[in-house]
Amino acid sequence: MSDFNTQVIEEFRENEGRVGGPFAGAPLLLLHHVGARSGRAQISPLMYLADDDRYLVFASNGGADQHPAWYHNLRAKPDTEIEVGTDRFAVHAEEITGAERDELYARQAELYPGFAKYQEGTSRVIPVVALSPAKTSGA
Repeated sequence: MSDFNTQVIEEFRENEGRVGGPFAGAPLLLLHHVGARSGRAQISPLMYLADDDRYLVFASNGGADQHPAWYHNLRAKPDTEIEVGTDRFAVHAEEITGAERDELYARQAELYPGFAKYQEGTSRVIPVVALSPAKTSGA
């Protein structure tokens, strides 16, 4: 994990989910995921868009031509956990495609114009992933 991510994670946990710097004022979550090849536990701080009970995250990778590692890891192991504010809970990841993906990405890009620049900077379609709270079975 990069020093930058480590600092963001520490600040997130020390301030009940709020951070400064480039994420100041933005909705941020911590995505727990397991390396698809390495098997190592990892945490990625990500901006999200709330959508009813789902948390939408965007595999922009800063506009790079390849998907971020966390995206590949979620495709391999979609059941994981996130931290939002002071809460940590289980979620299931599912990629959103087609017209729904386009509409949701456009909404995020309108709120945070950097996301429009990320899409303009790459030939790949940036994936949108919905993180939905895991269903719990009651007794």
